[in-house]
Amino acid sequence: MRHRRYLPLLLLLLLLTTLGTQAQGELRTDSLTDLTRRVSRATSYGVGFTNILDTYLSPQEYRGVEFRLSRESMKMVGWGGGRVSRQTYFQGNVGYTHNEVDNNNTVAALLNWNYGLHYHFPITDNFRLLAGGVADLNGGFVYNMRNGNNPAQARAYINLAASGMAIWKLRVKRLPLTLRYQLNLPLAGVMFMPHYGQSYYEIFSLGNSGGVVNFTSLHNQPSLRQLLSADLPVGRMKMRFSYVWDAQQAKVNNIKIHAYSHVFMVGFIKEFYLL
Repeated sequence: MRHRRYLPLLLLLLLLTTLGTQAQGELRTDSLTDLTRRVSRATSYGVGFTNILDTYLSPQEYRGVEFRLSRESMKMVGWGGGRVSRQTYFQGNVGYTHNEVDNNNTVAALLNWNYGLHYHFPITDNFRLLAGGVADLNGGFVYNMRNGNNPAQARAYINLAASGMAIWKLRVKRLPLTLRYQLNLPLAGVMFMPHYGQSYYEIFSLGNSGGVVNFTSLHNQPSLRQLLSADLPVGRMKMRFSYVWDAQQAKVNNIKIHAYSHVFMVGFIKEFYLL
């Protein structure tokens, strides 16, 4: 009989506990949904130096100026308990270069688009490491102004790359600052490359296209893209100052190519919430 007196109280406590557990679950779900709707987009413009070699066109290196535009979008996705982010990164560059004796010039352009997923490893409240993979698409050309028979060379290659980041949020006096370092290392892909001395007329008009699409990896395409950036508020805006070291190189079909770029960029960041 005494136990029956406490039965309604026990049932009430059980009900409250169940409702509390459900509310906590809903809070976590709502927090994850809120997190995945936040998007950060950055658009940057830059200028720097480039060094270009393409032995299909010339055995000489060409050095000059490069102009670059980039646009990045980052947001969290609902995978891995809210620890996975998605990054899309588009950049285009145009370079105008001259050879060492300054009697010839080239014009080079390249468009690059990345789609990547990264898993976040929080080290502290203000510092985290990210690791993941990136699909890397590239297309462009190099045009040599003095060549007669083969004045231009196409650029077309696709890579799967390993990617890592380090993000550090800190304060310099009262100024909030976000530092980021990112590295992309291509591991496997395919590249279009004609044979040495082979014209594009032979490939596309005569159909002699054997061996112009080749598998690439670290053994014949040891390339690297690195980005160092600092985000800080300037007035009512949030700005990004960054440095890009882009080293693209390959040796395929006995043709050596490289494009080394050092570019300083300035941009603006927009953060918004998707409804």
